[in-house]
Amino acid sequence: MDLFLNLLLALAAGWMIKSRVQQQRIALLARYLSRFSIEKHIEAVMQGYQRALGEDEPGRREQIWQLLQGQEQALCRQALQLANDFGAADAAATRVSKLPFWLPFASRLPASFDMREALRVHARGICRAVEGQPGASARDRAYAISAELLLLQHTCHWFCRSRWIASARMLSRHRTSYEQALASVLPQTRTEYLQLVALGGRG
Repeated sequence: MDLFLNLLLALAAGWMIKSRVQQQRIALLARYLSRFSIEKHIEAVMQGYQRALGEDEPGRREQIWQLLQGQEQALCRQALQLANDFGAADAAATRVSKLPFWLPFASRLPASFDMREALRVHARGICRAVEGQPGASARDRAYAISAELLLLQHTCHWFCRSRWIASARMLSRHRTSYEQALASVLPQTRTEYLQLVALGGRG
């Protein structure tokens, strides 16, 4: 009976710690994100890409691509500024466990990465994708930018919750797996990202 009671107490304590830590992380990230319109721009760009890719008339499709350029440039600028601003956050509060699941105090272990550096990786990747790669079509460019944005969102949810929760959310909302998004970003982004977040990476 004592063993069962102790187990219940341990589970309750773990749940309380988890809730407190997650709320602190959500509040921290939200404080920085609230200075920008990144989420609004992401939604507008993603919806615009869907319209462009579904448009049969070439002239109308080209018009949509051109109209989206302002939103894309705004995303690049604001992602860079977010990474710069978040760089001032307390280092102890920005460590993220590389484990797929949440464990108390796991972010303090060596197998963790710095969210400040992750945002820098994402900002550089978004801007490279917005600039476009040599020879890439508008469709290819749109897919690359979309993947960069999805991976940014995944990392934000990983920071606030866990990698498993972030992956499940992306699969549910965007029908895209973590592996698919990672495979679709630009090669330089993928290399920098994996060096940071993979177990055994520089973190």
